[in-house]
Amino acid sequence: MDRRVKYLLLGIVFAVASTAAFAAKAPVASASAPANSAFDRVVDRVLARETENTKALRTYSPLVETYLQTMRPDKELGLIPYGDQYFLTRVGFKKTLLDTSFHPEPGFLARVLHGVTKEMKTEFVAQGFSWMMLMDLRGLDRAHYTFDYQGREFLGDLRCIVIDVTPKPHSGAGRFLGRVWVEDRDFNIVRFNGTFSSTTEGMHLHFDTWRLNMRPGVWLPAYVYSEDHETPHAKVRGGSYKAQTRIWGYNVGKGHAENEFTEVLVDDESAASVKDNSDKTQDLAPVAAQRAWQRQAEDNVVERLERGGLLARSGEVDKVLNTVVNNLEITNNLDIQPEVRCRVLLTFPVESFTMGHTIFISRGMLDVLPDEASLAAVLSHELAHIVLGHPTDTTFAFKDRSTVSDQQVLRRMHFTRTLEQEKEADTKALALLGSSPYHDKLETVGLFLRQVDARRGALPHLIRSEMGNSLSTGGSGDLRLKELTNSAPKLEPKNVAQIAALPLGGRIRVDPWNNKIEISKNKPVQLLTAREKMPFEVTPVFPHLTRLSLETPAETPKAMDEPKPAPTEATPQPTAETAAPPASDTTAAR
Repeated sequence: MDRRVKYLLLGIVFAVASTAAFAAKAPVASASAPANSAFDRVVDRVLARETENTKALRTYSPLVETYLQTMRPDKELGLIPYGDQYFLTRVGFKKTLLDTSFHPEPGFLARVLHGVTKEMKTEFVAQGFSWMMLMDLRGLDRAHYTFDYQGREFLGDLRCIVIDVTPKPHSGAGRFLGRVWVEDRDFNIVRFNGTFSSTTEGMHLHFDTWRLNMRPGVWLPAYVYSEDHETPHAKVRGGSYKAQTRIWGYNVGKGHAENEFTEVLVDDESAASVKDNSDKTQDLAPVAAQRAWQRQAEDNVVERLERGGLLARSGEVDKVLNTVVNNLEITNNLDIQPEVRCRVLLTFPVESFTMGHTIFISRGMLDVLPDEASLAAVLSHELAHIVLGHPTDTTFAFKDRSTVSDQQVLRRMHFTRTLEQEKEADTKALALLGSSPYHDKLETVGLFLRQVDARRGALPHLIRSEMGNSLSTGGSGDLRLKELTNSAPKLEPKNVAQIAALPLGGRIRVDPWNNKIEISKNKPVQLLTAREKMPFEVTPVFPHLTRLSLETPAETPKAMDEPKPAPTEATPQPTAETAAPPASDTTAAR
């Protein structure tokens, strides 16, 4: 195997990690020249704040998810994906970067066979993208970098100072090279864009990292977009690609039970407060006991996924999903007990599954669905499993079954259905949809499934299930709800008016601090060409930056240029409402 290809990103890891331990022991070099100008004073404050933010980052262990698509040119659609990779890790920052993968590593023999059968396959490594969360773990200082003022610019609500950062000669490999944006109140770096310097041309990738204000005075990385394209003037080892990295779960893991304990109210135990309930039945009937046991299994799974940062906290998005489920239940005269509830996985892979009476659906699935009818179709399939009484693994009611490590959670928590159960659920789902308010909007559902079918070969790591069944029904390779696919209009990739699926990342907004999610309120954008449709594709990230709290503005050094006018609003991501533009509309996500 070509090692230079396989370890495309290891240059970042080795170059930075090899010197991190030494740098941690060595004292920080003093400035090479006194800081006299206003800009020099700004740089000093920026360096001090960066040191504090790096210290803060070392105290957290967030989840880091990277989804990468390799691209190739198409004459009419531009660059289109033809392969993908997916990484999910928990990272920590000590003397160097430590990460724990949620996906089990293959054994030695499997790696050897993989190397033989995939000799020329390009492979990226998860840790390379994790390094993009940092400018320089060894420290940003005047001894190793030069700083050049480039003006002012607004990012969201923030007026920022723009500075170009260049490593000095002989400062070592793995140093940041690019541009930073510094908010001009407390002088925190809120965005940095560039690459890591290397002694080997083309070794490191380019990235654009955004930070959010998650605590007063603390800005932590939340998004990274990476992209490199092979052109006649620039050769990229491994070819063109684009990748989006999301970081979340900074304050998730310990749970909130301890806080709730301090608020427990104990009833007065006086004789007046004691009631005799001997005339009431205290034990659950057998059926009720079975339902309670199943609910306990569901609750244990939900608790483990939420505590591990894989499941969003319950909120407004769940209410939207529950409303769609209620529409299906009411119009089909269903009374299901205990009630069906919906929860959202925070991950990219496009999946949904059922555990007991709890329906799980991924953020990636919610991002790409084109309208509410398509959402209803996905939920109807899972509701059908519940209506049909397909069994669930109630042994998760034993607490030890859900007490697993991050490395084991995806391997131990599987909720797959048999091929026969999947087909039964399809038949029942079609009946549920036929009696629902969505019965006359099912063409868009079939169109979405056609788009899934067209892209699943190129994007196997996206169109798959981590914990349940994929959209494919099994060995036959058929998609769910095959009848809707067969009756759908023909897929027209070059038709701007036909929107079969949306890009990733535009519908659900995640709070990286506490894993709360909300529906984005972006306005739809008029598409100019078919290239802007980008179904199932990752796109650059442009979050609206704002401060967590309104504090007294810090005094800005004088003799600085006045800020440039705020740029026009960036093209927003897709609308997040479940009633998204129908396929006949020419507005869609970008």
